[in-house]
Amino acid sequence: MLDRILKFKTKPISISECDNYTEFSVLIPILINKNNYELLYEIRSENLKNQPNEICFPGGKIEKGESKEEAAKRETVEELLIDSDDVNIIGPSDIMVTPFNTIVYTYVGIIKNYEYTYNNDEVKEVFTVPLSFFLYNEPQCHYIDVSLAPQNDFPYHLIQKGKDYRWGKGKYPVYFYIYKDKIIWGITARITYDFIKYIR
Repeated sequence: MLDRILKFKTKPISISECDNYTEFSVLIPILINKNNYELLYEIRSENLKNQPNEICFPGGKIEKGESKEEAAKRETVEELLIDSDDVNIIGPSDIMVTPFNTIVYTYVGIIKNYEYTYNNDEVKEVFTVPLSFFLYNEPQCHYIDVSLAPQNDFPYHLIQKGKDYRWGKGKYPVYFYIYKDKIIWGITARITYDFIKYIR
């Protein structure tokens, strides 16, 4: 038994219960134009089932057998119609765990030789925002209340106070950046904000 316990010496850090979550991987794409640094965003196609017309980074669901970094690169190549050699992933940024059973792994990368191409099946439009905009403009932050609602078959008889048990409540931050006529919000704004905080 001791040898099993000692395996924790080399156990990688992981997120508990992540088997019940859908995992996504996205790239925070940086373009460098004449020493001007910009972040590249997509507007999702209006024909997509989930979140049409919303602003996002390149990314998607992690497929079986690929690493999180590979997924971020693959999705970027597919959505922007670029060569994989033109995507230089620098490293990971933060991991987002949402109350909606999703985990989003984020990576920072530089895209070279980009001609503003994109896959019309998935992307309606692309645009860039100068990095300086985010460095000098704080996002708006508003909150969503998060509460617990046990399902009908929950075993109340096994816990103190039964149905009168006082469940905890939380707050989930929702960020907004307004740049010209574009509104970057939700997880994409949160990913942006965490990235900016780290490089300030």
